[in-house]
Amino acid sequence: MSENSSAEALPPVLAKTLRQFRLLEREDKMQALLGWSRKLEPLPERFAALDREGFTVPECQTRVDIFPDLKEDGTIHFYADVNARQSPTVAAILAIVFAAVNDQPRTVTVGLPSDIVRQLMSDIGLGARESGLSAMIQRLKRYAS
Repeated sequence: MSENSSAEALPPVLAKTLRQFRLLEREDKMQALLGWSRKLEPLPERFAALDREGFTVPECQTRVDIFPDLKEDGTIHFYADVNARQSPTVAAILAIVFAAVNDQPRTVTVGLPSDIVRQLMSDIGLGARESGLSAMIQRLKRYAS
């Protein structure tokens, strides 16, 4: 898949965020990531009591639990439980992706490009966390399909 076809498949909100990151210097990117990490919605109480085993992303070095919430209108909303202070990059990536896919038809999540993590990491300026982050995106897609 060429980079252009991947960019065309991005949800508009995600494409806009990535364009903004490309314009920033490294220090500004780090500040923007920190800001995004604070935008991750808190986990609703109804999910806190669930058995986490089926929601944990084991491939990630950081403990991350992702909870899908399928709405009656067919849209999906994701929540994540991650320690944003300990892992601001993970929280930021999830917040960025959730901003693009939450409350959208499930096809938006399923249609995320297979190289979305590489795109995110290269545009944000980080490369070492791709494996766990890719696993998180695959989990979102699996929930949505």
